[in-house]
Amino acid sequence: MEKNIYSEITPEIVELAELSRQAGIIDSELFTKYDVKRGLRDLNGKGVLAGLTNISDVRATKIVDGVSFPDHGKLFYRGYNVADLVNGFSSENRFGFEEVAYLLLFNKLPDRRELEDFTALLAKYRSLPTSFVRDFIMKAPSKDMMNSLARSVLALYSYDDYADDTSLPNVLRQCLQLISLFPLLTIYSYQAYSYYHNGDSLFIHHSQDNLSMAENLLHILRPDSKYTELEAKILDIALILHMEHGGGNNSSFTTHVVSSSMTDTYSVIAAAIGSLKGPRHGGANIKVVQMFNDMMEQVHDWKDEDEVSYYLRRLLHKEAFDKAGLIYGVGHAIYSKSDPRAEIFKGFVKKLSIEKGLQDQYELYDMVARLAPKIIESERQMYKGVSINVDFYSGFVYQMLGLPMELYTPIFAIARIVGWSAHRLEELANNGKIIRPAYKTLCTDQEYIKIEDR
Repeated sequence: MEKNIYSEITPEIVELAELSRQAGIIDSELFTKYDVKRGLRDLNGKGVLAGLTNISDVRATKIVDGVSFPDHGKLFYRGYNVADLVNGFSSENRFGFEEVAYLLLFNKLPDRRELEDFTALLAKYRSLPTSFVRDFIMKAPSKDMMNSLARSVLALYSYDDYADDTSLPNVLRQCLQLISLFPLLTIYSYQAYSYYHNGDSLFIHHSQDNLSMAENLLHILRPDSKYTELEAKILDIALILHMEHGGGNNSSFTTHVVSSSMTDTYSVIAAAIGSLKGPRHGGANIKVVQMFNDMMEQVHDWKDEDEVSYYLRRLLHKEAFDKAGLIYGVGHAIYSKSDPRAEIFKGFVKKLSIEKGLQDQYELYDMVARLAPKIIESERQMYKGVSINVDFYSGFVYQMLGLPMELYTPIFAIARIVGWSAHRLEELANNGKIIRPAYKTLCTDQEYIKIEDR
């Protein structure tokens, strides 16, 4: 029987929590007074400059006569437009994960021989220590796969004779192993959870050396290991679009911060996983799917723009779904006029919806993508434009692929481990100082009071 959280929280804890809340409150006007950028961002969403990176670039503005204006978003990996990378390998009917991972890690596009050698190296590392699945995954299944993934990563420290060696060759070796192992750690954890908690049959498939990252994911997840070429190709693109997003995103910044302390790779990646787990970072696509599930129940005619618009306004007015006042999947901290990842994804999503016979659902998504930004701009004070983001479509894709919702955020991690690895290597290569920003204290000096006088 599942415990009720309120049985664990005593009146004493409630009272102490209120003391903690009161102690933690800071007058919001003080942030303006001392020019402190909350969330390290200004009102327009522009981040405080905290470092330099040569890995990727997120562009959402254009400069005209020295003035910055919102523009359609672009995402670059090592100077290459991601749209061009996707068009490149897609036009040749190839999978792209391994090629783009090589680019992010080594700052060059591999030739055919380099790509074959790199793919073989990843395949070589795609095996877990003896009894690891039994001892660390099967014996303590968790309902949250991100927690399982972090725990497994930390457990791998014990199997590494050179775990604390922070030389670049050793860290690269560790990163390549983790990139290769993330799918196994994640999906085996889900299979254990599904077996023990849901009573489902247990499937532990071995990975196949001749398969791409996306193909292996579907192979080890599905009981029959079967998938269509389009399914694997669109999952491959999803992984690439989530692979990296500049040094300022929360989990990549976490990677830089923790790496700067010169701790081990396993601790760094576990910290990044903890960051990505947060619903403000990696869990947004789950909310999108749940919102659309509710919308499809509440809206009788999915083709009626007025009825759909009415539902969207009810979302903003905290009258529908989770009553949070948000239209999930719309808006981004950086992008304003468009999220390039969503633009790239859109055409592939349509193809998959046709293969799955879900065109009506796709058309509803497409309608919301048109209507929601206009409705938000009419209802809210906007400091910059608003558009759909990559989470808007990714959850729908995973749903069409039949992926369990418990794996939506872990799949993000399977992709982003490449970016984290590149950022860790970059931080170590520059041998910079430990990252320690300043906080202004609001405390006033106090005289100590003896306990009998309090």
